Amino acid sequence: MKVFQTNEIRNIALIGGAKTGKTTLAEDMAFEGGVINRRGSIEDKNTVSDYRDIEIERQNSVYSSVLYSIYNNHKINIIDTPGFDDFVGEVISALKVTDAAISVVNAQNDVEPGTETTWRLCAKLQKPVIFAINHLEHDNSNFDDTVNQLRQAFSGGISICQYPLNTGHGFNSIIDLLKMKMFKYAEGTGKFEILDIPANEKDKAEELQAKLIEDLAANDESLMEVFFENGTLTEEEMSKGLRIGLRNRGIFPVLCVNAKQNMGVGRLLEFVINNVSAPNDMPPIKTMSGKEIKYNPADPALAFVFKTTIEQHLGEVSFFKVYSGEILEAADMINGTNSTKERLSQVFVFAGKNREKVDKLVAGDIGATIKLKNTLTNHTLNAPKFADEKISPIEYPDSKYRVAVKAVNQADDEKLGMALNELHKMDQTIISGYKKELRQLILEGQGELHLNIAKWHLENNIKIQVSYLPPRIPYRETITRVAQATYQHKKQSGGAGQFGEVHLVIEPHEEGKPDATGFKLKQTMRQSSVTPLTISKGESEISVSVRGKDEIPMEWGGKLVLYNCIVGGSIDARFIPAIMKGILEKMEQGPLTGSYARDIRVYVYDGKMHPVDSNEISFKLAGRTAFSMAFKEAAPKILEPIYDVEVFVPADKMGGVMTDLQGRRAIIMGMDGGTIRARVPLAELNRYSTALSSLTSGRASYTMKYVEYAPVPTDIQDKLLKEYEEHSKEED
Repeated sequence: MKVFQTNEIRNIALIGGAKTGKTTLAEDMAFEGGVINRRGSIEDKNTVSDYRDIEIERQNSVYSSVLYSIYNNHKINIIDTPGFDDFVGEVISALKVTDAAISVVNAQNDVEPGTETTWRLCAKLQKPVIFAINHLEHDNSNFDDTVNQLRQAFSGGISICQYPLNTGHGFNSIIDLLKMKMFKYAEGTGKFEILDIPANEKDKAEELQAKLIEDLAANDESLMEVFFENGTLTEEEMSKGLRIGLRNRGIFPVLCVNAKQNMGVGRLLEFVINNVSAPNDMPPIKTMSGKEIKYNPADPALAFVFKTTIEQHLGEVSFFKVYSGEILEAADMINGTNSTKERLSQVFVFAGKNREKVDKLVAGDIGATIKLKNTLTNHTLNAPKFADEKISPIEYPDSKYRVAVKAVNQADDEKLGMALNELHKMDQTIISGYKKELRQLILEGQGELHLNIAKWHLENNIKIQVSYLPPRIPYRETITRVAQATYQHKKQSGGAGQFGEVHLVIEPHEEGKPDATGFKLKQTMRQSSVTPLTISKGESEISVSVRGKDEIPMEWGGKLVLYNCIVGGSIDARFIPAIMKGILEKMEQGPLTGSYARDIRVYVYDGKMHPVDSNEISFKLAGRTAFSMAFKEAAPKILEPIYDVEVFVPADKMGGVMTDLQGRRAIIMGMDGGTIRARVPLAELNRYSTALSSLTSGRASYTMKYVEYAPVPTDIQDKLLKEYEEHSKEED
């Protein structure tokens, strides 16, 4: 393959809903560019893009595929992305390294959830969008309705550049408003005739072209002057307006294709070449240090890894975009993320399942290498001169769906952990980790389908049978008032015994709250660990004088603040760390439900020692038990994680979604257009993605982000306490 220069390269992502025809369009593009010599199909299970076993079985994309087309002496890099919202991470990665998106729309349907989701992503990332209206050969397709729906849902900048002459059965002709010609296609070949527009279509075509010219002129001052002077724009001037409008997201062109029969695809490729900016026409990017990087082949090399796959017979494949310089075979690079050295032993370009070895790639191009030692997705590879530079990482959405995962065969536990790490390498939105507090291995992703695909991969490719279980909720425990306790640990079994007595007061911790100097409260005492329990209660006033203060941030959030208020040496200073250790142990397994405790102040103000029997273990046990006793008297509360949830929902489904959220103990924070903002307990969000899809026929999507811990309602706390008590009895 020839080395394509930066100005000869275009980078696009194919986005949109499931079953809109993206993969078939990608196949057409590769065929039109001579990269493949025959077109495969989804039905025949032989496309270059959807080649993995799970994609062949499901007949839809699960992973993004990198491919390319060579057309009119230009290289168009194409990333074909999945349409289901569960695989949104693949779309975000593709948009990171491409300069425009082609949103493929099914003319038979209303605006679909995948189209809405990817539109929002493009808006967030400021990516130009071209709409390709597909499936025009079906009798129930309606081009005009589809365009009107796009305008209502998205933007007034949606501008028709082509329209179909004859939708439905027999569709084969497209009116092109840029060339003011009709393209008539032969079925299945991609070949076409360029003809004059029929006389009975002239008025419609001229009216639509006039509207397009006005839209284009409005995006550039110099074109507006030409338009006012001449009343129109030439094809070259229109193309200039398209380039400017696309780059600035002022224009969103609409074109027509029939991907099934390869109609309109060559013209779409030509449109991309003429109107999508080359990398060196895009604004420079900035590294995380603030350095501007231009797409200049003469500068030192810098490449960003945006995707990692594991391919049969190849191993780990790292896909990268060249942001600066040239990437050569056998080049020595430095990983700017972890400062390790890497050698790019081979450099490839991929066309889905096919690959071709190349000697060099220049700035702006996309390629791949294999078997890097320490380089993962989101890492930056640099020439030594750029050794410490890093491209800002891809920002993936927070997880929306959780399960506990367990190997059916316990002997596979270690293998399962390694397999989950491999899954994360390939898909950064699959996250796993053992949660000590929950005593579960938790697997997180973007939806039920997402994690079902992960399960399929584990069982079919890695050969590990796994079970999915409901995930436990990471509750927290805290207190709401002051309480005091005294505990004496005493044990005698011959020889040296154990003795330690601790008097302490606990209170809720709040940032900025001054240290206490005294308390008025009830007193509780437990005499000994070997004699019967006796408790005495009465009003007492306790004054404290702080001698020392330790503030310990908890790994799970919140703090423990321990005050040493011992006066007169009733407890030797060397035993204070042991008391703290005992308290920390109890905070790690809270007194109510075994959940982590947080945000508590402990004042150790008195105690007793024995000259022979006192030791660290005695004071650790005394401190732990006294803390547990005081905790239960301090009006303890169970806290639950609360999430900010944004639901993107069509107007006609808003009522049902609102009712469902309220049934999940949600607090509605506001509504804006088609967006509902709410705060929802994590315990109520289990399988929410499935429920939302059922409520809205798959037309809604949502995001969720942790915001805080808040007390659970009293009835739920009582239920949790009862469940914990029953579970503890079963374990005993």
